[in-house]
Amino acid sequence: MESLEKVEGAKGRKRGARRDPEANKQLLITATLDTIADIGITDTSVSRICERSGLSRGMIHLHFGGKDNLLTAAAQQFSAEYYAEMDRMTDLGPDASPEDRIMAVVEADLSEVLLNPRSTKIWHAFRGIASSHPGIASYSSTQDEKLVDTLRRAFREIAERSGHDPGLADDATSGTLALLEGMWVNYLTDMQGFSREGAGALIRRFLAGLYPGCFEADLDE
Repeated sequence: MESLEKVEGAKGRKRGARRDPEANKQLLITATLDTIADIGITDTSVSRICERSGLSRGMIHLHFGGKDNLLTAAAQQFSAEYYAEMDRMTDLGPDASPEDRIMAVVEADLSEVLLNPRSTKIWHAFRGIASSHPGIASYSSTQDEKLVDTLRRAFREIAERSGHDPGLADDATSGTLALLEGMWVNYLTDMQGFSREGAGALIRRFLAGLYPGCFEADLDE
């Protein structure tokens, strides 16, 4: 009797899967990301994705046309989720100072919400094959236009207010993003020893060096 119930349950899930293509696509993308996080992108085979999602190979071809397109869709969703969360965490309102807006980006990027074992493994896996996979390359860059513009505008506001060289904005933006990217590498290689507070303080010191008189709050704490 129990075996019959399992068979009927499986049939019900399969019938439901056929009726809900969007749910199937999401199951496949989630299974792909989870598998990459667990065993890396090289070993993320169609068989493993199917096993994890509970869906067939035919579903991958039906919804994505093959594994390559599924990987691209997974990279796209992973990127979209990162930037949506970044937007949420850095929404300080119109009265926030440019220093606070910049440090909100730093703190968000170093937060456990964004910087965690799953996300770093997935991000580095995608970055590792981006040069040979144009689809993934489109979604694995840290140079998101909106994020770059947010930082650059904030640095320019600081220059206008304090009399610093406005030309520093581009260097400060690139340097901040490069430091954050390096922190993700450091976290991946030593998760136990990584200090989010220390990483944030290091970036603040870098910015205080570029903009004397700014970013110096909390440096001695």
